[in-house]
Amino acid sequence: MSTTAALLIFAAAAIAVLTAMALREHRGMLDRRGRLLDSAAGLLAGGKISIARDGFPVLKGRLADGRQIRIELIADTLVFRRLPQLWLKLTLAEHGERRRPSIGALSRPTGAEFYSMVHDLPEWIAPPQTEGSLLMRGDGRAADEDIERATAMFRSLFRDPAVKEAVITPRGVRLVRQAAEGDRGAHLLLRQVRFPVGEISPALIRQAVGELEALSATLTGEKASCAELVA
Repeated sequence: MSTTAALLIFAAAAIAVLTAMALREHRGMLDRRGRLLDSAAGLLAGGKISIARDGFPVLKGRLADGRQIRIELIADTLVFRRLPQLWLKLTLAEHGERRRPSIGALSRPTGAEFYSMVHDLPEWIAPPQTEGSLLMRGDGRAADEDIERATAMFRSLFRDPAVKEAVITPRGVRLVRQAAEGDRGAHLLLRQVRFPVGEISPALIRQAVGELEALSATLTGEKASCAELVA
């Protein structure tokens, strides 16, 4: 066997080994990604997990009062010179459409928030004073009292820098908050998106659901419920 042929065989074998290793690592990453919400599933009545096209889990279930809740994870890599962000997005659907306007706030807006509802609202509203920049918008139907109540709620929520977006609509409420930040080494050296988190903690889910309930009660004159999550 010539030296050239031997080198070709060695190169082919090396490529095959590297490909197998890469596939195994990719499958492992997808498996770990798909389990991020496993520990939170038991917090919701009828909690069921499905896997989205990007491999991240989607958790659906009910609160104690029967309202439907959807919990998703969003990988955000669009902002230049910032580590990738893993956002926890929670959507709480009301039992029926409520008599209230749509109004929301987005922290540190860049215009690249593809997951944001605030960017789609047509009317700009003067935001409350917070430590970071805040974009506040509505659908044009909010009375002065509605804006005052929403502003007070947003001022409280956005004291936590992990909160990214909060939106109230007639049909439900939405909250987006940081779940994890991308691994710096993998991102800077290999341009890979890796989040050093094995699960989204049930404590974070409980906190976020409590914030959702407070949002839901903001424009109705109700007090936020402190009831258990599961029925």
